[in-house]
Amino acid sequence: MADPRHELGRRAERAVARWLRESGWHVLAERWHSPYGELDLVCRDADGVLVAVEVKLRRSRRFGRPVEAIDPRRLGRLRRSLAAYAAATSQPDELRIDLVAVEPAEAGWRLTRTAGIDRL
Repeated sequence: MADPRHELGRRAERAVARWLRESGWHVLAERWHSPYGELDLVCRDADGVLVAVEVKLRRSRRFGRPVEAIDPRRLGRLRRSLAAYAAATSQPDELRIDLVAVEPAEAGWRLTRTAGIDRL
């Protein structure tokens, strides 16, 4: 039997992909695997920048804010994975890592994008 948390996370990723598409982004890959780890979403933003989107679902703030889950080790894996994707697919050199926090809201989920977490 599948873990319900995994299905909830997958639903959150699909919601974020839909939201980004509606914002004019192109979703190029979902759950892309590299030797360094998995990228939740790989997109091209409206300006043509290649963006790895890390989706963090939090049902409460009990374990902190979603951005606090991105420690230096995880960020390093995301950077290496995005570079591997860019090399494997001959994508442009301009790369960025964004975080989309998915948190409960009165009418479903609240999605909040933090651009450039690789610069934090």
